[in-house]
Amino acid sequence: MPFTINAHQLGRLIDRTRAHVGGEFTEVLYGIRLEADANYVYAVASDRYTVGAARYRHTGLDGEPFARTLPARSLHALREWISTQTGHEPVTVTAAGDRVRFTAAHGDLGIAVSPDLAFFDWRGILRGVLEQTSASDGAFPVLDSGLLRRFGDADDLVRVRVTADRRAVLVVGEDFLGAQMPAYIRRRGIETSGHAALDQVHADWQHTLSAGAAAAIPDGIPAAPDRTRYEVTKAVTETAGDLLQQTLRSTHAMLESAASGEAFAAHAAVGATAWRAYRYLDALHTADPRLAATIVAETAEELDSGEIGEFAWEAAEKAGHDPDAWNAAFEARLAKARTDTGGRPGHEPAA
Repeated sequence: MPFTINAHQLGRLIDRTRAHVGGEFTEVLYGIRLEADANYVYAVASDRYTVGAARYRHTGLDGEPFARTLPARSLHALREWISTQTGHEPVTVTAAGDRVRFTAAHGDLGIAVSPDLAFFDWRGILRGVLEQTSASDGAFPVLDSGLLRRFGDADDLVRVRVTADRRAVLVVGEDFLGAQMPAYIRRRGIETSGHAALDQVHADWQHTLSAGAAAAIPDGIPAAPDRTRYEVTKAVTETAGDLLQQTLRSTHAMLESAASGEAFAAHAAVGATAWRAYRYLDALHTADPRLAATIVAETAEELDSGEIGEFAWEAAEKAGHDPDAWNAAFEARLAKARTDTGGRPGHEPAA
């Protein structure tokens, strides 16, 4: 029954579904359902208005499938415990009687659960939403914007499918499936909207919009001006593009350079570093898009500060390296190269 998952991904499963947890008066929905089968760990939550299910491929399941509901009152403590673990640290999750135990190298945590508490057939619910057929007349449902915000942690980009006015809207992310029920009436019995059809919206806004010519957003809204070359983007997609462009530019310049020499070595070093950075960013974005966006934004601010040399020095010391020794070795190589070349400029070794 035990299964193993790294701490970061366990925390992410909770973060992606926690907003959908039901109220305390419905015990079966007041928590996150944690399940595991032969391939995946699942986290599922719902309050009947929305449902969110996230999954992650685990590294091993010992024996029969795992299924327990983690009470909402314990989720904060669990999330705090996870945050104290190293992100890649494996966490073993075990169910024994009325306890679920999370065990890692730097401690463990036990949570009281009700092993006999049944959970709804979330697979059947989501399958039903996924297999809905589209209405022929063009769906125009009313969605509660407060409930829609619950999907903010599902993924950085999601796909949405609308099939009918009174059927659940499907939300799809990377290893995430969710659904939201349309709102028929607002709270306190006030009608949702007078705009029951798209034609009504068009008629209501005709006076306001008639002065403008219909246009698509990409054509009608000015694009951001090109960045000056010293500015660093905070967007993941643009950063990935910049890294690929730098790789191609450097490899091209490398091939145009002499077969040996400092210019060739410099272009090779820059191209290789850019390619490695792209591969790392691509892997991070695949594993956790939100974390990738955060890291890219933080890195952009560090680069703009002009203090990355100090940051790198501190990071090297924190990791147990000796930057003083690195610097001394480089200075020695530099001095030797100057001696060998008679002090002629342009013949120093690449860093």
